[in-house]
Amino acid sequence: MVALWTAVFLLVLAVAVLVYQGLAILFAYEMPRLDPMASREGPPPSFPELSVVIAARNEVVDLPQTLDDLLAQDCVPGEIVVVDGGSTDGTTAVVDARSPRVRRIDEPPLPKGWVGKSWGCWTGARATRGKWILFMDADVRTHRAAVRTVLEWAQREEADLTSIGSRIEMRSFWERAILPFYVQMVLVHLRSSRVNRPRSRVAMANGQFLLVRREAYERLGGHESVRAAVLEDVALAERFRNGGRSLRFAWAPDLASTRMYRGREEMFDGLLKTVHGTKYSSTVQIGRLAGLIGLFLLPLGLLPLGWAVGSTALMAMGIVLWVALFGKHVAFARAVGAPAAYGLLYPVSVAYYIAVLAASIGRGGSRRPVYWKGRAYDIVP
Repeated sequence: MVALWTAVFLLVLAVAVLVYQGLAILFAYEMPRLDPMASREGPPPSFPELSVVIAARNEVVDLPQTLDDLLAQDCVPGEIVVVDGGSTDGTTAVVDARSPRVRRIDEPPLPKGWVGKSWGCWTGARATRGKWILFMDADVRTHRAAVRTVLEWAQREEADLTSIGSRIEMRSFWERAILPFYVQMVLVHLRSSRVNRPRSRVAMANGQFLLVRREAYERLGGHESVRAAVLEDVALAERFRNGGRSLRFAWAPDLASTRMYRGREEMFDGLLKTVHGTKYSSTVQIGRLAGLIGLFLLPLGLLPLGWAVGSTALMAMGIVLWVALFGKHVAFARAVGAPAAYGLLYPVSVAYYIAVLAASIGRGGSRRPVYWKGRAYDIVP
């Protein structure tokens, strides 16, 4: 038999785990949804006050469709600027083929202390004139009413920074097994649904589709102010929040979609870049590692433990935890577009993230740089 105090301790921990798991459901429920507005009849009007900036590096596969979607919008941006970061795969030809509607800028050499994405965005922003600037990734597919819908929402809400969560395209086994768990981590860690509250201190943005008011962007220093941040979108949102500016964020799977990673290796490198950053803290990473194990794997051991020691209370709570954990992950997998059955593989997702964090800890201990798209970024203590 298990000692009474041990049983009580385990039950309290089980309740804490359930509360934490419930946060993801709560934040998902609170997240506002932005759907496409009805398309306008007749020729699409131009909106000269809007500039679109795309920082691209070796995006020949995805960029053509992204540009064609933008050119087919029912509210045509005044200018579309692609900042080419030294591509070697034919990306420049893709852009030039759409000239003069799309303008290409060759990115100057990356200055020391800058992350490539921020440097490309900053270079593009300084070359545009619009009152609004829409930063987009080169692999984002958009509904023909996406630009107008988000722009009009930002204007109605008097927001200085507006962003949306796009639908994540998942085609391979590993994408479907891993990325739904990633969505949950973003929801809980960044408390995304709280961004829209008037007095909230939460800051969140998605660099895949990020709209800013130029006046606020320039006054706060733009991407130059977050030049060393790997998660430049979140850092920019924090900059706006700390500057007293208004933020808006919504879930909009019908407005935009993107395939974040192609294959297990690219996904591992991308997630490692995200969790590692350029400012490394072994304490933070070890804490994250312990949290993953303690909140998602150890609770599954309560049922077999209760069975082994003959504790009905522990077995009952173990069953509750199994149903809650697997049920939640099945629901999230289905909600973000993966087959529901992939939610049953959530322990595999957790193990994958443990491997990512272990790699981060190993790299941080030896002060090795972060690599992404052929560029290395030194770690700043």
